[in-house]
Amino acid sequence: MTPEGIHAGGNVSTVRHFVLLGFSDLPELQGFLSGVFTIIYLVMLNGNSLIITVTILDPALQRPMYLFLANFSSLEICYVSVTLPRILFEIWTQKTNISLLGCTMQLCFFLMLAATECFLLAVMSYDCYVAICHPLRYPLLMNPKKCAQLAAASWLGGIRVQIRQTCKIFFLHFCKSKRITHFFCDIPPILKLACGDTSAHEGSVYVVAMLFVAVPFMLILASYSKIVSTILRLPTAQGRAKAFSTCSSHLLVVVLFFASGTVTYLRPKSSQSAGTDTLLSLFYTIMTPMLNPMIYSLRNKDVIAALKKLFFQTQRHRSP
Repeated sequence: MTPEGIHAGGNVSTVRHFVLLGFSDLPELQGFLSGVFTIIYLVMLNGNSLIITVTILDPALQRPMYLFLANFSSLEICYVSVTLPRILFEIWTQKTNISLLGCTMQLCFFLMLAATECFLLAVMSYDCYVAICHPLRYPLLMNPKKCAQLAAASWLGGIRVQIRQTCKIFFLHFCKSKRITHFFCDIPPILKLACGDTSAHEGSVYVVAMLFVAVPFMLILASYSKIVSTILRLPTAQGRAKAFSTCSSHLLVVVLFFASGTVTYLRPKSSQSAGTDTLLSLFYTIMTPMLNPMIYSLRNKDVIAALKKLFFQTQRHRSP
């Protein structure tokens, strides 16, 4: 076998590692990117950790809505940690090689967590729907056992399918190159390296994307159509404003996540480009998880009150 791993009798490569090009084509910006991504990661970790902390400690937030919010913040920490530490490692060390196993694991965890995010956003929209459209039945429909089951289903629902999809992708032969024109192991740039016709695998990706992206999104749309209809029938402007503020943060997060994710995975292959894929992926894998704690904390009076209480308690304990 040659250093590139090419078999003597053909052009099929036995790949042992890939090269993540990432931001290597911007050598003059490596220091700037390192600083920006480090700040983003710290902001994301601290923001989501604060939300988890206040939802656990504050009795006023011991409600289904905030149980799901704590799960969502935990998910965002895991989701970003699949890609961003690797990006920082590559920038700091200038080592862009990633083993076949490392690439497989990164893609698998990324897909499982992305599926969890889609499901959890759908569950949170259902919670808003029940709270606004059926307030009297809310304690019964969203009891602690039901909430725990919905949260667990969101985390576990995509594991089997995404493991199978990851295995199918990495059972392909790769002969075009080992250079992934992306900052992490994602499906579109990996399929571009495969030998022969990959249309069957691309079709499978579309089916799974429809199942894990389009179906939850349609459920969210159905929930919000009922929510908007109910809010518009409320007799007072104050009541309508209060009802809308209950779910506006979630709606904004849904739009940010699904818009960029849908364009990335469901747009025609002919319109795909490495630069556009990178920008879109940066948005929904890194920027949105960083913005989510700000969106939920700045637009939710209960979370703001809990954060203030936690801050004052911390200051009181530190005072002599």
